Amino acid sequence: MGEPDFWADAEAAARLGSEHARLTRRLERFRRVAGDVEDLEALAELAEEDEELARELDAALESVEQRLLELEEERLFSGPYDAGDAIVTINAGAGGTDAQDWAEMVLRMEMRWAEKRGFAVELLEVSDGEEAGIKSASFRVNGENAYGLYGSEKGVHRLVRISPFDSASRRQTSFAGVEVAPVVADDGEIEINDDDLQVDTYRASGAGGQHVNKTDSAVRITHRPSGIVVQCQNERSQSSNRATAMAMLRAKLAEREERARQEEIARAKGEAQDVNFGSQIRNYVVHPYTIVKDLRTNYETGDVQRVLDGDLDPFVRAYLLWASR
Repeated sequence: MGEPDFWADAEAAARLGSEHARLTRRLERFRRVAGDVEDLEALAELAEEDEELARELDAALESVEQRLLELEEERLFSGPYDAGDAIVTINAGAGGTDAQDWAEMVLRMEMRWAEKRGFAVELLEVSDGEEAGIKSASFRVNGENAYGLYGSEKGVHRLVRISPFDSASRRQTSFAGVEVAPVVADDGEIEINDDDLQVDTYRASGAGGQHVNKTDSAVRITHRPSGIVVQCQNERSQSSNRATAMAMLRAKLAEREERARQEEIARAKGEAQDVNFGSQIRNYVVHPYTIVKDLRTNYETGDVQRVLDGDLDPFVRAYLLWASR
């Protein structure tokens, strides 16, 4: 960064500057924890004869243990995109209105988790269900290690409950799929040929009245070679929506390449590894009992509502440790 021509390529310089800032923050956190651990040794000796200091010691220990868990979590991010931002897409599975309602619940859960971690969240697109819920939605998460963290949520989420849409109050099983793609820079690493794109515009849905969008500002882009379809309608400008949709397409193509790389590594190791979208990862049971269980790590909790309100950290940490073995 001290080289005289560092800013000759502004985009590359900005990326390197961001990486430098990220690593500096991590190093500072480690140094603070290391310093606090040294202080704990002296405090532990004094606390043997002082009850007030003993209580202070307990609080300090809890703080250090929590920060050590956070540092341990960061150690588990090793993928090329793990440190960056993510685009998360929720799709309702088969099951009609129940599945669409469940997809909206998953969207709320995933967005609330991001907000609890201090990430910036931007809703990019929502396709409403006919009666309730959503058919699909996409949002962007900006924050350190967002993609690495959201990798734990990739797959199919299964809900078992008494259907609120069934007059006979029968038990219903619903599915919602979560796709996660990394946000990648438009630096030529992901090549997109304009001839491979089908671009459609349409009128974005609105709340009605003065908020109805009277122009075809929403954009849908189909990448013919891969079959990937992305759309954006959160901006009033068609050009802004197109730029966002192109960023979403680059993200999904990058995720596709990364998945292919992981499959190749698994084959080289002789492992049978399922890294494809569509594998069921977690059950949420509300009736006849309450439990949320991750089928990969076997981590579970009986507090379903707390999980649906965005308390996903224990599941994510268990997944990261499981995936790093």
